Amino acid sequence: MLISRFLRSSLTLSLLGSTLLVLAPSCTDDTDDLSLKNQETITFPNTETKQALYPEGVQFDAQNNYFVVSSESFGTIGRVTDYGTYEPFINDTSLISSVGLSIDRTRPRLLVAVSDPGYNTARSTPRTLRKTARVVIFNSTTGVRTNYLALDKIFRPGQPHFANDIALDGSGNAYVTDSYSPVIYRINTQSAFSLFKQDTLFAPSGPGIIGLNGIAYNAKGYVVTVKSDTGVLFKIPVNTNGTGGDVTKVTTDQDLTGGDGLLFQGDSTLLVVLNKQNKVVRLHSTDNWATATTTGTFTTPDAYPTTLARRTDQEPYVLYSHLNALQSNQQPPVVKFTIQKVRF
Repeated sequence: MLISRFLRSSLTLSLLGSTLLVLAPSCTDDTDDLSLKNQETITFPNTETKQALYPEGVQFDAQNNYFVVSSESFGTIGRVTDYGTYEPFINDTSLISSVGLSIDRTRPRLLVAVSDPGYNTARSTPRTLRKTARVVIFNSTTGVRTNYLALDKIFRPGQPHFANDIALDGSGNAYVTDSYSPVIYRINTQSAFSLFKQDTLFAPSGPGIIGLNGIAYNAKGYVVTVKSDTGVLFKIPVNTNGTGGDVTKVTTDQDLTGGDGLLFQGDSTLLVVLNKQNKVVRLHSTDNWATATTTGTFTTPDAYPTTLARRTDQEPYVLYSHLNALQSNQQPPVVKFTIQKVRF
């Protein structure tokens, strides 16, 4: 009788174990469950479309768990989920070509660099064409416009301007590059703007050439910016009165021609997107960015990568913009774009 009970118990446990094996989900490192692991490659829009968005800027909205992208061809700000679902978020008439983006997570604000390279024929005018450097600020949750800042009015109005990228410091002040003029603007938290730094070192090498491009703020109290046409990396300290200090060149072992988006990972590591070289490089500095050496390279497809988004401290994503197709008026245009996790 004891043997019989033992056999029945063993049989019951065996059947229960089999059932658990069938019902238990697979939890390996290769899982595709997005609730357990962030998607590595996000292609958008995930529906059939003929709309060539040509996004240049990307940010991750951690509060709402989606990416935000710009559009040089339409100006529209869109939202992108991990599944590649794209939906228009902001379609404001002030957005001729939306370029760089920055999300201020503590306020909440979405700052948009706006220019007019001539790609949005519905909104481009002779008055704005290649003469526009503005930042338009929206509530990052509702999309309501809260401010419109015409930065080009305080430096050579009517001359070449192209607002490109935006960096925020820890207090919420913004620093904005102008690719067609040798200046960096500063916007304080009350939306008052001024010239942060003007220097002939920032001047582009010719008309219509992209000079200053990506910019990033370092918590030690300075900004770093890259000049695309020459591949030079500059460091500019932030003075206590909010102006820029002396400009110094960062000596590197890397060709940074085509330098675009920048992203600090801590104080000593900087990621640099090289759009024409189709790669992202990781630089490390041991002397507070007097010099830097390459510690990693992430090669992309031939997709003209532009900017980076920080999903978590250790999860940078790069945007494949295909802007070279827009610049060359490629037909048919590119209609699918990618946000890709960067792994070195």
